[in-house]
Amino acid sequence: MLLNYLKIAFKVLLRRKFFTAISLFGIGFTLTAILVVTALADYALAPLPPEVNLDRTLQIWWMVVRQTSNGQTREIAGSAGYAFLDRYARDLPGVEKMSIASDPFAATRYVDGRTETWTMRTTDGPYWEILRFDFLEGGAFTEEDERNGNRVAVISEAARRAFFGDRPALGGSVELDGQRYRVAGVVRNVDLLRAAAAADIWAPHSTRKSQDFRRFHFASEFSALLLARSRADFPLIKTAFRSRLELAKSQESFEKLLGTPETRLEQFASATRRTDTAEPPTRMLIGQSIGALLLFMLLPTLNLVSINMSRILERSSEIGVRKAFGASAGHLVGQFILENIFLCLVGGVLALGGTALVLHGIAQSGLVPHLDVHLNYRVFLIALGVACFFGVLSGALPAWQMSRLHPVRALKGGAR
Repeated sequence: MLLNYLKIAFKVLLRRKFFTAISLFGIGFTLTAILVVTALADYALAPLPPEVNLDRTLQIWWMVVRQTSNGQTREIAGSAGYAFLDRYARDLPGVEKMSIASDPFAATRYVDGRTETWTMRTTDGPYWEILRFDFLEGGAFTEEDERNGNRVAVISEAARRAFFGDRPALGGSVELDGQRYRVAGVVRNVDLLRAAAAADIWAPHSTRKSQDFRRFHFASEFSALLLARSRADFPLIKTAFRSRLELAKSQESFEKLLGTPETRLEQFASATRRTDTAEPPTRMLIGQSIGALLLFMLLPTLNLVSINMSRILERSSEIGVRKAFGASAGHLVGQFILENIFLCLVGGVLALGGTALVLHGIAQSGLVPHLDVHLNYRVFLIALGVACFFGVLSGALPAWQMSRLHPVRALKGGAR
């Protein structure tokens, strides 16, 4: 029976090629847009190199503090400070390793009278244990390099090509912002979607020209990476950090102090909507994303409903014959929905190809430098599910209405 339904579906698609082409274009375009966004989101949230431990990593980044001094009240919202993280985020229960890293900042290089700008971070030794970079040459600098202020750096593959051409970089030197660094290692390029790792050059904190950053508690562009023993320790870590915040409020005389260790998804949620609560609005982000997806699918679904009504109306005689021979409304509805799902799956296959082309185009355009995102089985399964949902949603109403036709009216080509 199922095989017969599929044969009928294939012949129906070939019968009216124009309507089929319009339907496939609408389905393919809609699914391509959805899959491109899904592939990028999946890539940003997945534990991939160098963020291979992303599924058990929390990051303390955004802080809100209010303090009154000399009769003046000021509120600061922004990145955490090195001094605050060093004092209140270390040795939290459930944390296996902890690292403090700067946000990316611009570093300049002067070559032949022109200025080149490179993205730089300063980090510590544990940073290289939490994140697992793919080293092409050498290795990472150590905590001892950080303590001793050794002017060493890890550079990206792109930076090696710019600084050294085709020559090996290990042991060589690079000059940035008037300071010279010895190259300790070279890593593969990291794109911006790997938020905790993205940079071109990494150096120890102690190599900064000024060490004043070690005194600042807030708004000094630092974050803490917390590698948990397992995801099950996340609630314990967050609870412990909230206790540290209460301690900091009493010790530093803060009126308000907000911030929490966040997963990557929670960071996205916090970036879209900052609130006065410690917990990021993750559920709201998921709900808004689902709502936006349904709204995006609404227009092509309505168009498909209209096309399906026209296509099914042409088959009223077939419906009448089948009903006259005892076909139930359930069988007819099942057949029409299966035909529509078949159409949507064909559109889904086209969308997968379109998505691959769009992602390749984005990677080649340089909009996101070093981006290397591909389709994977998760995106494929999402495409399959969305295509089937799309097929049921746009085919159920027309199939139900046509299945209710009286056999005599159907044979005459009439609609109820």
